[in-house]
Amino acid sequence: MKDAFGIPQSLLVLGGTSEIALATARRLIARRTRTVWLAGRASPALDAAADHLRAQGADVHTVDFDALDPASHAEVLGKVFAEGDIDMTLLAFGVLGDQAHDEADPAAAVRVAQTNYTGAVSAGLVCAAAMQTQGHGSLVVLSSVAGERARRANFIYGSSKAGLDAFAQGLGDAMYGTGVHVMVVRPGFVRTRTTAGREETPLATTPEAVAVAVELGLRRRSETVWVPGALRVAMSVLRHLPRSLFRRLPV
Repeated sequence: MKDAFGIPQSLLVLGGTSEIALATARRLIARRTRTVWLAGRASPALDAAADHLRAQGADVHTVDFDALDPASHAEVLGKVFAEGDIDMTLLAFGVLGDQAHDEADPAAAVRVAQTNYTGAVSAGLVCAAAMQTQGHGSLVVLSSVAGERARRANFIYGSSKAGLDAFAQGLGDAMYGTGVHVMVVRPGFVRTRTTAGREETPLATTPEAVAVAVELGLRRRSETVWVPGALRVAMSVLRHLPRSLFRRLPV
């Protein structure tokens, strides 16, 4: 069970090799978390992530999970919850894609959408239902400011995150009063291996900064977290700009 400050004893990470997820897991392990499940495709990277967290002092398990195989989610994730209560699930998987390539290859664009949205809808519903059955838990969903308004430079990725964000908000409303807390995290540009070589946007941040924001959000039982916080104001302005002006911006 979570302590009085919202820190979980047990954590399930969907997207077990995500740098943001691992930074968050490290921070939570340093506070109170003792059991961690890393869900992802079986790989040396997943094994290395598990070893890394074990070195931090946690009891770590891995589970073979494929976001692109929704038909398997109920069985795979059900086995995790059958092992004991999960205080927090961090939905952290996703792909950026390559906008120029994906525009010319609809199948690649669909893969981005299926990973970031369809897979997340399936896994999110499975985990929320399991938490509702156990009577408690936090589902933390890594969204993105890219979902706030589609940009020419990454509208395929942004549209998938817009769908995920709307889904997570609605799921939070559906879970209200059940003991299940849903928190949407909206980072801006995060400096990771995935974004290496890409041009940074203003207010760029780090996995560690996102982890700090997640912990604070858990303690406050926030429903929406922006990283950094200044993005809330910036995106409010951009969201309301007329399209004729928005499309002229270097974004």
